[in-house]
Amino acid sequence: MFRSTMDWSATSATKAYIDTIQLCNNYRRQYEYDSWRMQENGSNEFVSALAAGMKAKLIVEVTSRASPSTIALAAAARQTGGRVVCILPEVFLDESEQVIRNLGLEDQVEFRTEDPSKLLLEYENIDFSLVDCKDENNTRLLDLIDVNPTRAVVVANNLVGGRKRLRGRIRAKDENVAITSLKHPIGKSMEVTVISKNDEGNKRIMVEQRHSQRKRSKSRWVAKFDEESGEEHIFRVPDYVGEQLT
Repeated sequence: MFRSTMDWSATSATKAYIDTIQLCNNYRRQYEYDSWRMQENGSNEFVSALAAGMKAKLIVEVTSRASPSTIALAAAARQTGGRVVCILPEVFLDESEQVIRNLGLEDQVEFRTEDPSKLLLEYENIDFSLVDCKDENNTRLLDLIDVNPTRAVVVANNLVGGRKRLRGRIRAKDENVAITSLKHPIGKSMEVTVISKNDEGNKRIMVEQRHSQRKRSKSRWVAKFDEESGEEHIFRVPDYVGEQLT
């Protein structure tokens, strides 16, 4: 997906995608939070593959509590050797820490509970960020994200209704970078913004994503061999994701 503008790792993307499926399925059997039901089908795997494939090191999420997207980002960080800074209300801290600890992802996630409008100012050159916009006030936080000037991705999730594109809120320090947004890459509540030095590459990315949207009904099988158990796990994944991961 980002081969034209970024150092893209199909291997990391695939592993993060499959890891996210396994982690979310395991956790869903134990808990039934509203956050699970609010997720667009395939969105967590998409986000995880995206972050892992672009080799994101610094990943920042603003959310109300640890959710499937947090798990997806942690799965990506596990592949890239990066870390996830998860900014959330203190009232959900203990619960969220337990979620991540139970899944063995505590080494990948750092929780912060201060005011996100102040915390975001502490982080520079963020490679990948995800902001939960079901609280409309959170959209203003997009103004505060200091993106990596050479390559970065910003995801606005859980957008409500027909809210206009958020591309204008994303700012880069380098005036020569291209900023391109795509609304609804997965479902109807997500917008992905790509920051890159290569404007033509960004255009190709968006053409590929729009093309993939027309192929969502197709799928392919992905196999993963578990060396510890000796079992082979087979997953059926949407073809548009399979294309982006190869």
